[in-house]
Amino acid sequence: MFSLSRKTPTPPAKGLQLELSGPVLVEALEQISAGCDVSGGIDRFVLALKLRRGVFVDMLIEQEDGPLTAENFAALCMFMPTVRRRIGPYLQEGPFELLRDAISALLAEKHDVSTADARIQTFCEAFPQDKAHRWVRDLAAEILHAVDPERYPLMCRWVWDTKTNTGVLREIWHEDIDSETLKIGDEYLTFLTLRAELSQFLSNHGIVQEVQAYVDLLCAQVYALYISAQGGSYLRADFSSAEDPMAHVRRLLGLDGVQPKSNQSFSSTKNGAAEALALIEGTDGS
Repeated sequence: MFSLSRKTPTPPAKGLQLELSGPVLVEALEQISAGCDVSGGIDRFVLALKLRRGVFVDMLIEQEDGPLTAENFAALCMFMPTVRRRIGPYLQEGPFELLRDAISALLAEKHDVSTADARIQTFCEAFPQDKAHRWVRDLAAEILHAVDPERYPLMCRWVWDTKTNTGVLREIWHEDIDSETLKIGDEYLTFLTLRAELSQFLSNHGIVQEVQAYVDLLCAQVYALYISAQGGSYLRADFSSAEDPMAHVRRLLGLDGVQPKSNQSFSSTKNGAAEALALIEGTDGS
């Protein structure tokens, strides 16, 4: 258990503090180090996450190839495991226009984190309000984090979902709460505070560079352990039958979606996508 870091660029307010388990995090960090060694070292994963971000920025922010198309967005979704199996109906001409408008509104004020929760809510309200569309919240979170990871920490439901009381936050809580409800909201402040806590933990263990990427890897490793313990029941189609120690981590972070030698179209971002995946698959991306 450790206190809130005061070194974050945007300090959390209102006195929110999370009570996290140091020993659980130490174990997860050790497993990341050991697992990444199989794929050439943790630096490959850090670089792959940077290249993944470049793909999102190219398509959603810079748009050097023109307005976002359904084809390119479909390819982009391969880097979003919580979205890719559900996005199909919104790649058709009419629904895609709705989706593209919602993405544009989500990103319109991306430099203003004070509007983050409101923009995510507005994004979700553009779609049907039913259980079948809960993945829309993940889509908003994936997009914001991918295009601007410094301002927006990981906010997917697998990190914390107050409605189901599941996620990384619960798995690293400082005490056993299997029979209790963790009464913490899933607003932007919560995820920012979680990143601050984890950043402080990493700093205390000698990791002071590429901390954001390490936080993502740490979260993914924690939840990968939960997935394994549940027998792959969560997102079973994507996360069952792990073939190596880092398989679930790669999938959670969207680094498994496209094979380096595939013919899937990424327009001008294809090389970057292939390079990102080649880094952690041990290939040369050719």
